[in-house]
Amino acid sequence: MRKHILIVDDDNDLSFIISEMLESYGYEVSHAENAAAAFDMLSENKYHLVLLDINLPETTGFEICKELRKVSSVPVIFASARTSETDRITGFDIGGDDYLPKPYSMQELLSRVNALIRRAYGFNDEEKIVSFGDVCVNITSRTVIKNGNTISLSLREFDLLAYFCEHINTAIPKDKLLSEVWGAFSIVEPSTLTVHIRWLREKLEDDPAKPQYIKTIFKVGYILEVGNEE
Repeated sequence: MRKHILIVDDDNDLSFIISEMLESYGYEVSHAENAAAAFDMLSENKYHLVLLDINLPETTGFEICKELRKVSSVPVIFASARTSETDRITGFDIGGDDYLPKPYSMQELLSRVNALIRRAYGFNDEEKIVSFGDVCVNITSRTVIKNGNTISLSLREFDLLAYFCEHINTAIPKDKLLSEVWGAFSIVEPSTLTVHIRWLREKLEDDPAKPQYIKTIFKVGYILEVGNEE
């Protein structure tokens, strides 16, 4: 699955050049030129990395990062002409993962992006398949097979299932699921998550009323519980 990068920068020409370069190396790239657009996009999509300029119209990249860190741990690279030690320290203190001073070369940017993606998501680019019971989930091709039959899932249902598969046997709070699957700034009622959990159980569990895998953790959230199956 291609990693999705969000560029937040009001320099459209530079953003276009960066986008073309990153896309040529296999990344999917989106661009927001101000904070409002960035928050809208973050609420509607899942990103694997945010390349964030500091000097933006009406606000700063620091403020965007502060808000983002309240709901998401997505890696953030600050890219800015502001190169003082104070700015760099501020960037790291509020949750930035890297700080790249402008001007920079495209090769250095690519190296920083690749390194941070590897640290955050691992080195394995091979096909990722997770199986439990008679269910086989291919995260790479976004397909699900149950007992030899293809199961049709909506985009959001699959994203939710894939997130569970990437965090097997981990109790995940409801707000974490909403943030990671629906988007960091999405306005989604908790009942929406409940409905999607029910739909997944109806499609994947032998007895949805007594789920064997997608279980509710009282006062916490949900867990994809997978034992050591012979």
